Amino acid sequence: MNWIKIFERGMVLLLVLFLSASTVTGQTAREIIDRANQKMQGETNKSEMKMQIIRPDWTREISMKSWAKGTEYSLVLITAPARDEGAAFLKRKKELWNWQPTINRVIKMPPSMMMQSWIGSDFTNDDLVKESSIVDDYTHKILKDTTVQGRSAWKLELTPTEDAAVVWGRIEAYIGKEDYIQLLFKYYDEDDFLVNTMILSDIKDLGGRTIPGRLEMIPAENPNQKTVIIYENMEFNIPIEESFFSIQNMKRVR
Repeated sequence: MNWIKIFERGMVLLLVLFLSASTVTGQTAREIIDRANQKMQGETNKSEMKMQIIRPDWTREISMKSWAKGTEYSLVLITAPARDEGAAFLKRKKELWNWQPTINRVIKMPPSMMMQSWIGSDFTNDDLVKESSIVDDYTHKILKDTTVQGRSAWKLELTPTEDAAVVWGRIEAYIGKEDYIQLLFKYYDEDDFLVNTMILSDIKDLGGRTIPGRLEMIPAENPNQKTVIIYENMEFNIPIEESFFSIQNMKRVR
């Protein structure tokens, strides 16, 4: 009888451990990533930022403005340097366009270009226009508790759903437990090789929210290079109509 009781207690313990891997204080992994995503994006957002493309022997800086409405609509405008000023990228649902004022041409970008470098940076087209949703296009699992940048965090695993048109085979996300701040992302290809690591830091008040003000994307194959995005200003939940995200507006927005 004693062995039976020990076995039963062991099974109960295994069940508790299994359930704790999926929920934490009543939260599922999906709810955690959704809350972290909402904190960083809001229903709508507008931002001003600088991007530094850093290489061993040179550095390039680009200034940008961006507008977004959920994960379906986004517009990114290049404001500096002068040679790139006015170039814009528009995303409406699953379609992506690029406006090049120097040649007076709108280019529709196919899904096959999502993994290509965005204007020579370590970010992809998918990263910048948020072509996929880390909430809706992936399933989510809590792996363990950990510490990132001195903050207690959840380590989550995101795997794409069967019908999701995404570029990553797997994502590891590290979310701060105290305030749902995104701290670290690791992106893996379909063969489970690490491709990119994104570090989010310089946590501060932006638009009334405590969020990272600095993003660093570091490619696994070239750890001596990186691309840094620094947010200078952000506004959340401001009125932006879907009509704002049009090809006509992409050409004239400033």
